[in-house]
Amino acid sequence: MSEPIPVHTSPSNKMIITMGLVASICGVLIVGAYESTQDAIANNKRIMVERAVFKVLPGAAKVSEYVATPSGIQALTGNVPEGGMKFYAAYDQAGVLKGIAAEAAGKGYADMVRVLYGYDTKCQCIIGIGVVSMRETPGIGDKIITDKEFLKNFDALDVRVNAEMSALANAVKVVKHGSKQNAWEIDAIAGATVTTKAVGRGINESAQKLMPLLVPHVKELLP
Repeated sequence: MSEPIPVHTSPSNKMIITMGLVASICGVLIVGAYESTQDAIANNKRIMVERAVFKVLPGAAKVSEYVATPSGIQALTGNVPEGGMKFYAAYDQAGVLKGIAAEAAGKGYADMVRVLYGYDTKCQCIIGIGVVSMRETPGIGDKIITDKEFLKNFDALDVRVNAEMSALANAVKVVKHGSKQNAWEIDAIAGATVTTKAVGRGINESAQKLMPLLVPHVKELLP
């Protein structure tokens, strides 16, 4: 009977095998670490969203995610369906609806300016905004956070829908500083016009899409 022929592994083959094992182990560790942090990441994101909503809708204590579609309003459990608009419904401790919050974004001087705005269903107006993210010039663009006169634009910014429920009755517009005459206009910040227009443009685009879908079904959010 013939004896088995010994197989010799060259140093280069040993290195390849070792590298393959190391790569496999690293892959398993990376996947494991990624999966183990997903719950923490999701929880931190939820907390950040809640804080932002509470800021633009004072008195809110609970936040629920919804999506508005041409067929109605439904709780958001996955991806936003085509043609739908994501928003947040905020309730107080007694379960009374305090308002709606939604995101808006417009191109600023350096990058996209993203804000969250609070909407009062009774007056059909925006009652507050908060910045989600921006990279505007410090001392100029960031005045949208600190300028009290600018923030007064959002004490009751008119975003009523028209009679046909097809669009806003009046488009949200940014006007030259000191020339605001209508409730749907935003008085620009002198020296920060680009950033101001980014906010106005973003809110108008968001509200033009969301409000016609939301207003006809807003009673579905009431307790």
